Amino acid sequence: MDAITVLLADDNLIVREGVRALLASDPSVEVVGLAADYDELVERAIELHPQVLVTDIRMPPTFQEEGIEAARFVRKRLPGTGVVILSQYDDPDYAIRLLEDGAAGYAYLLKDRISDPGLLGQAIREVATGGSLIDPQIVAELVAPARDDGELSTQEEDLLRQVAEGRPVKAIANSLGAPAEAVNAEIERLFLDLARGASAGREGALRRLRMLHTAILRREEQGETLSRLLPSGLAEKLRTDRGATDRTERLDVTVLMSDVRGYSGIAEKTDPVVLAGQLNTHRRAMNGAILGEGGTVMQYVGDAVMAVFGAPNPQADHAEAAVRAACLMHEQQRALDLEWAERGLAPFGLGIGLATGEVAAALLGSDERVEYTLVGDTVNNAQRFQDLARPGGTTVAGESTVQALADSSRWSSLGPQALKNRSAPIIAFRLLRKEEG
Repeated sequence: MDAITVLLADDNLIVREGVRALLASDPSVEVVGLAADYDELVERAIELHPQVLVTDIRMPPTFQEEGIEAARFVRKRLPGTGVVILSQYDDPDYAIRLLEDGAAGYAYLLKDRISDPGLLGQAIREVATGGSLIDPQIVAELVAPARDDGELSTQEEDLLRQVAEGRPVKAIANSLGAPAEAVNAEIERLFLDLARGASAGREGALRRLRMLHTAILRREEQGETLSRLLPSGLAEKLRTDRGATDRTERLDVTVLMSDVRGYSGIAEKTDPVVLAGQLNTHRRAMNGAILGEGGTVMQYVGDAVMAVFGAPNPQADHAEAAVRAACLMHEQQRALDLEWAERGLAPFGLGIGLATGEVAAALLGSDERVEYTLVGDTVNNAQRFQDLARPGGTTVAGESTVQALADSSRWSSLGPQALKNRSAPIIAFRLLRKEEG
């Protein structure tokens, strides 16, 4: 299995080397670079493309929040990069501020606890796959003021703990088997009681109360995205359009489907742990190519990838963006195949299908779990064109996609194709490779 690549940043040489030595004992992690300040962190990240950044909060030149700011900058340039923040500050406010724009791919750990067996490695593995982790001691600090006062019941302590962990009201209500309105009223009552206690002289209670209140309101405003794992771009849409959760939209989009050719044969001959590492590396590369062109990754199913351009937010050049992403996906995979060949690993030849047209886009599911879903024949056609994209390294698109492009000279007509489960043939086009064009 491929080790998770890590860039480690801390201005303190002793801390930096200590953390590197700690990670050296974890075979699932490989430290590929070191940095001591903001500029070096950004420069090395762009150069090395690590899967995860492990960084201190305060570094030169101003010793304010360079680590957090550098991590956010890198995430914009390299979407999907995980971030583990190491801090000597056990003030929960730091964790709340770090995660206020979304928790996916972020972890916050206290420096004096990173030697706990497996904690740092666990955080790195979590953020590398888009998960998140907050040091358990931070969560404990959020509820400690109330617990120390001894004035709350066991049920109230549990409710406050769930709020501190960032669980949305609906999820808490489901776990308690109570109406969401009743749970929300109980949370408000609990906050009011804590505020009265703070005004009576319990230092720190009111400050923590405000952080808890801010955390839950922000998560509610984000459409509970921290628990729903919605595709990129949808969280912002929900913040600005609260009615989007109850509305089905008609959108003109381009859907992209990719698949690894001969995957079953590869799986038959490859150690499953090694294959999992290849899939993880493959997905990371595909994700970067899609997000880099403004696309939304809808789902991964085994070796298959589904993405859309033009949703959840309209995109005038969605067909052009989808074609650019497809080309970049092939380039990225060819580069990976060359690396894998040196290690005796099987290549992943991609077949990519593109279809342009109208879809219905909606959040479908239940209160506990929803998915952003596209419905319509455009989605089916993307799958059908992907089936035609053979051998590996081929991209096939429908006539509507090619007609939407400013330059269609690199596309060769395959003529009418009788596609699976479709009553009438449809004209398909193959994107010529550079050596053919």
